[in-house]
Order: sequence, then C-alpha cells, then structure tokens
Amino acid sequence: MSPSTPDAPNPRKVLRERLIAARCALDAQTREQFTAAIALHLSALLARQAPAVVGFCWPYRGEVDLREAMMGWLAAGPGRVAALPVVDEAGMHFSTWTPDSVMTTGRYDIPVPAEDSPVEPDLLLVPVNAFDARGYRLGYGGGYFDRTLARWLPRPKTVGVGFSLAAVDDLLAEAHDIPMDWIVTENGVVVGPRT
Repeated sequence: MSPSTPDAPNPRKVLRERLIAARCALDAQTREQFTAAIALHLSALLARQAPAVVGFCWPYRGEVDLREAMMGWLAAGPGRVAALPVVDEAGMHFSTWTPDSVMTTGRYDIPVPAEDSPVEPDLLLVPVNAFDARGYRLGYGGGYFDRTLARWLPRPKTVGVGFSLAAVDDLLAEAHDIPMDWIVTENGVVVGPRT
C-alpha cells in the first residue's frame, strides 16, 4: 500500500472499502465454514490464555460473527464474563453481555447492552478490515480501539479476528496504531504471539 498524495484518494479508505465489499460478498456456505474454523482456532487460543473477561464485537458490515463462539466460551466455565464495546464521550468502554442481555441501538446502529455494566477485559477480540504480518489492523478510521488500548494499563491482550482475504503486505502503520498480539483467520493463528 502506497502513501496518499494530495490528488489521490486516501489509500486506507480505498483498501477498507474494497475489502469490506469482498467480505460482504462471501456466500453463506463459505462464511459459515470460515466462521466455524475461526471459532475453533479462537477456542484453542482462549484455552491457552485463560482470560476471565473477553471483549468482542457485534458483527458489523459482514464481519466474523463471534456471538455463538462467545456463548460456547461462557458456557464452558464458571466466572467468565463477555463484554461488548460501547462508544461514549471518552471514546469507548466495554459493557457486560450475556446471551440473555436486552439490547439497544448504539452508535453506528450497532447493538449494545441496554443495561450498561462496564468492565475492563483482559483479552479483546478485535475485528479487522485488513491486517499485515506485523499485526497491524485497519479498522473503520475512528481510532476507538487504539485510543482505548492506549489508556488502559495494563493493556489487555489483543486478538485481531477476520477472514484471510483481509491480509495485505503492509498497512503503513501510523504512530498511534497499536499492533495486535495475534491475528486469527480461518487458516489459524497467522500472526503472533507478540512479546
């Protein structure tokens, strides 16, 4: 990916839209197969890391749907907590979610728990529109995850989650970008672990 020039469109924006379109174009059977494979790889990674609180995202614009995987993780052991991001004045926080949570519409029309019960995850499953071999991800351009991660000490472990079609050579990371510790696709853990 080459840097933008004054006369050219922003290459990150062009890449983002192209890869979102490719992701949304996946047929239902392929999406189901890829999602099942991702869930298996995530299950193994979560078992090794043994987090108590996992943040994940409601699927948006064809992203991997992790709800079923998170329901399985919650049911597999006591004391586990899942949480969804809520965009707020400070940027973003995470609110406890269960399969029985009543949902309401949050920013960008993405569902969030109606009862806000903030928690700080010790591991985040972060959607990727694109990723590179260094673990950098391309989100939607709002910087919510990077700003949230930058203010959390200690910083939670981060797992970028997406389909392999999101792999690119180099995202030309900017100073504020924070790489993921791992990237998981249907092909397994393709980046990580970071130390």
